[in-house]
Amino acid sequence: MKFQFVGCGDAFGSGGRFNTCFHVQGDQANFLIDCGATSLVALKRGDVRLNDIQTILITHFHADHFGGIPPLILDAQFFSKRKSPLTIVGPHGLKDQFLRAMETAYPGSSKSRQGFDLELVELQNNMSIELNGMTVTPFQVNHGIPGGPFFAYRIESEGRIIAYSGDTEWVDCLTEVGRNADLFVAEAYFRDKQVPLHLDLATLEKHLPEIKPKRLVLTHMSEDMLSQQDSIAHDCAEDGMTIIL
Repeated sequence: MKFQFVGCGDAFGSGGRFNTCFHVQGDQANFLIDCGATSLVALKRGDVRLNDIQTILITHFHADHFGGIPPLILDAQFFSKRKSPLTIVGPHGLKDQFLRAMETAYPGSSKSRQGFDLELVELQNNMSIELNGMTVTPFQVNHGIPGGPFFAYRIESEGRIIAYSGDTEWVDCLTEVGRNADLFVAEAYFRDKQVPLHLDLATLEKHLPEIKPKRLVLTHMSEDMLSQQDSIAHDCAEDGMTIIL
């Protein structure tokens, strides 16, 4: 199974990085985790076969994680000429947010009929779902208005466990999200500075002995974190970086 950091940047282009978008491809499963505003450009730069993607998992509706959906859908409709079904999965409110995003980005586009089946699936906290070769379990995290919806994901597919913190300050469920995962991708927005709604590396490190991931990769780093990469004892994501699981 191949995990590619199509984009690993924050909301503000720190380090010139693309917004969050991860591509996972196995023998059967083929999915994205998040699809930030710059993702279509990044996916094409990375030569990802767009029509092979079966599922897109959305952690929350901020533009750097969700804003790439409208151009991806229109590209599928008019240029990639997609025919195979596509499922977009996310927190409660996904269906309304999808329509808003389409209309904000391209007025009138939400009324266009796609040449492929598009399914929007809203998840509930801690309730696992099986689809397209994987089992996905969402966990409510804290990245804004109480109750969110903001998710971290634990994904089981083809004998591998991939965990992603999403954007969040420390919440105890992250231990369960990442425990013994083959790959735990975790936000590390700052190194030592604790700010509301974001995870810092120092706090994460306190909990690593409980989480015990087989591999940890830090993502969504600020300029502060990027300037200290050489002294960080963990793997740090780069745009285009690929991991074989």
